[in-house]
Amino acid sequence: MKKIATLFSLFIGAIFFAQGIKFEDANFTTILAKAKKENKLVFIDAYTSWCAPCKLMEKKVFPQKSVGDLYNNRFINAQFDMEKGDGIKIAKKYGIISFPTYLFINGDGKEVYRVSGYLEPERLIKAGQDAENPADNELALMKKQFDAGKKDSVFLKKILSLTIGDPNYGGKVIERYFNNKATLNQQDVQILFSTIQDLNSPSYKIYKDRKTDIIKAISEEVYNNMDIAVKQTIIGNKAYNPQTKVFDDNYFLTETQKFMTKEDSERVLKFTKLQNAVKSGDAATYEKLTLEYYKDYSNIDPYSLITAANNYLKVVTNKSSLEKAILWAQQSMKQKETPTNTNILANLYNKIGDKKNAKIWAEKAIELAKSSNTDSKETQKLLDSLK
Repeated sequence: MKKIATLFSLFIGAIFFAQGIKFEDANFTTILAKAKKENKLVFIDAYTSWCAPCKLMEKKVFPQKSVGDLYNNRFINAQFDMEKGDGIKIAKKYGIISFPTYLFINGDGKEVYRVSGYLEPERLIKAGQDAENPADNELALMKKQFDAGKKDSVFLKKILSLTIGDPNYGGKVIERYFNNKATLNQQDVQILFSTIQDLNSPSYKIYKDRKTDIIKAISEEVYNNMDIAVKQTIIGNKAYNPQTKVFDDNYFLTETQKFMTKEDSERVLKFTKLQNAVKSGDAATYEKLTLEYYKDYSNIDPYSLITAANNYLKVVTNKSSLEKAILWAQQSMKQKETPTNTNILANLYNKIGDKKNAKIWAEKAIELAKSSNTDSKETQKLLDSLK
C-alpha cells in the first residue's frame, strides 16, 4: 500500500509540475545546440542540493502555470547542480558563486542576462521578459548608469545583486559601493562577506583593509571568526575534487594550520568532509562521518545538532544511527523547545517505529506551533498517520 501511495503521489506531482516550467533532460552541449537550432535563449536554474531558496523555487515558483506559460514557449529550460557533472563547468565558466542563480544564455553560450536569489513568480516572469530585450532590460540600463559614474548606495546595492560573479562588473561594483560608504553596518558586512570568492578578490581586500570600520559594526571576535571561516571555505574548495569526490587531507591540514592549531585543523577537516558528503549526496559517508564527529556531542551547539538530526531523518535508515540522532535532537532541545526541533524528534521516533513517542512529540510540536503562530500542517499529517 505504501508503494502504491508513493506512486500515486508522484503521479499527482507530475501532473501539477507539468503546468509549470518543463526542464530539459539533456547535457549542456545538447541544450545549447537545441537553443541555436530553435533560435531561443537558454534559461538555466543554477542550484545546489543544500540551497534552501533553491528548494523553495522548485516547490513554489517553478510549478506556477503563469511561469510555465512564458518559459516553456520562449526558452529552452535546464537545471544543473553546480557541484555535479556539467554544473561544475558551468559554475566556473560563468562565475556563479551564489545560489540560486538564473542564467540566460544564447545558443553560442554567451550570457545575456542573470538574476539570483529567491524570486516570486512575477519577478521571475519579469526576468524572462528582460532577458529577451538585452538592450533595454533593467541590468543593461543599470550598467550604462554605472559606467557613467552613478554611485548612490541604493543603486549600487541593486546592481550588485545582479552582477555577483560577473567578471566585468562584480568587483568594480563592490569597490565603488564600499568606497562610498564612510561607515559600515551589519548588512554591509554581510554583503562583503558573501561576495568573497578567494583571497585575491576585491571583497577580501576590502575586508582586510577596513577592519577598523567593520569591527564597529560587529565585534572583533566575530570579525576574526568570519576571516577564519572564509579561509577554511576557500581551502576546503581547493582540497575537494567534486568529480572524483576525493578530498586532499594533507593540503587542507597544511594550509589551515597556518592560522589555527593542529587540533582545530583536524576537527575542522572532519566537519568539512562531512559537509561535502551532504553536498554530494553521499549518504553512507555522511552517516559514518557524522557518527564520528558527534561522538561526544555534549558541547556541540544546538543548531548543529538539530541540523545533523534532520539530515539523518532524510537520508539514514539504520536504526542504531537514527537512535543517535534522537539523542542529538534531545540535546539540542535542552536550550529551547521549538516547533521545528520537536517536529524533527517526532519524525525520528516515527522512523524507528516508536509510535508512542512520535505521537507525544508531534502533539508537542503542534502545540508550540499554535502558540507561535507557525505552520503545523506537516506535523499534523504525521499525527494523523499515527492514529
